[in-house]
Amino acid sequence: MDRGIWAIWYDIAAAQRAAYLEWFHEVHIPEKLARPGYLWAAHYELTREGTHPGYLALFGGNSTHTFFNPSPRQLLTRQSAQTKEFMGMRRNSSSAIFGEEVRIDGPAAAQRGPGLATGPAIQLGNYNAANAAVEDDLGAWYAQERLPLLAKMPGCVGARKMLATAGEFKHAILHEFASLALRECHFAPHEADARDPETWMGRVRPHLTHAPRSPAIGQRIWPPVA
Repeated sequence: MDRGIWAIWYDIAAAQRAAYLEWFHEVHIPEKLARPGYLWAAHYELTREGTHPGYLALFGGNSTHTFFNPSPRQLLTRQSAQTKEFMGMRRNSSSAIFGEEVRIDGPAAAQRGPGLATGPAIQLGNYNAANAAVEDDLGAWYAQERLPLLAKMPGCVGARKMLATAGEFKHAILHEFASLALRECHFAPHEADARDPETWMGRVRPHLTHAPRSPAIGQRIWPPVA
């Protein structure tokens, strides 16, 4: 089972995108998937209000230990000249290695994949909580309200609550959807609860500090969406 995820956020200049994406999809991802414990990969183009804020690469593994043998820093010392060239095109890059706490399947779970890969569209939140009391309330909200809601939401492929083994921000929630349109239709309206202090989400949200790209919302570009 895929209990570990390595997430990598970055930008690529417009003039370099075509060459970089060809290399990443046809060379780099296959190289990574050939390593022991790597189970799947998914690459997303992130979108927000018509802008192009970058990309998110996800690699699924048996556990977080998959990505420490070798570790990201060790991999840097082993890169080929070609890999260094294309990695050098990345801008504003950041990464985290997450271990899964819990997952749920939604009504559209059959649209996950191919294989174990994440769904056609995602929203990945990554953040820190202000203190232990907030974490208590946050965990209860996920267990009692948020995840049960997602488990029956039309268009939801599934969701995973995760913790960072490596990364600046401790908590993560990965939402998977059959499409960005279905996310917008069925999930986005519930996000308004964050602005209402009378809701559980509205009570918790002000005490969370999100990573710069959080939430990252995107459409999968590899594997291609059928």
